[in-house]
Amino acid sequence: MPTYRDEVVVLRTHKLGEADRIVTMLSRRHGKLRAVAKGVRRTSSRFGARLEPFMVADVQLYQGRSLDIIQQAESLGSYGAEIAVHYDRYTAAHAMVETADRLNEAEATPQQYLLLVGGLRSLARGDHASRAVLDSYLLRAMALSGWAPGLGDCARCGAVGPHEWFVAQLGGTVCSACAPVGSARLRPETGDLLRALMAGEWDDVDAASPGATGAASGLIAAYAQWHLERGIRSLSHIEAVS
Repeated sequence: MPTYRDEVVVLRTHKLGEADRIVTMLSRRHGKLRAVAKGVRRTSSRFGARLEPFMVADVQLYQGRSLDIIQQAESLGSYGAEIAVHYDRYTAAHAMVETADRLNEAEATPQQYLLLVGGLRSLARGDHASRAVLDSYLLRAMALSGWAPGLGDCARCGAVGPHEWFVAQLGGTVCSACAPVGSARLRPETGDLLRALMAGEWDDVDAASPGATGAASGLIAAYAQWHLERGIRSLSHIEAVS
């Protein structure tokens, strides 16, 4: 059977039989993959630890009838250990890989892979607040999937912005004429933070006030979950400790 190699991020795993696992991965060149890792639950496994969630690896696989088989795995980024010992990083990472899993059910791009790797690396290092890393990831991942939120002109009628209302269902910021009753008001500082998170302007992100940070997080969560058409379960754990 033909074999191939790729770089992957492990999104999740499931037990299979007594010693195997099904590993769901986001790859750099082949999109989302599901493959069997045989014997990885045994203590004698040579690469079981390299196929845990949040790990980045170079894997060799061969094509099976229903699921491919992982033959080799070499670590490229051991982020799981540093993420797992900090609850805020752990919950943010779970929300990121859950989103990546949902967004790439049909097809993925190298940019989605690189974005997720960069986000997990930042979480592991503690470069920025975990929720800010997650928020930036969500905005960029949605943009790469064709759902970039409008953060300048009105997302509905195109009126020149900036505007003071944000409506996830309409695609982002909207003018007063387009905003439905009960729309969320977007304060200027929150709007600036959303744009900084989208652009990766981390000096501005790190300097934002707690009020703007909390407001931006709520809007981003609502926007992402609206377009994914179902909730991101991991976000509930983040909100519970915020």
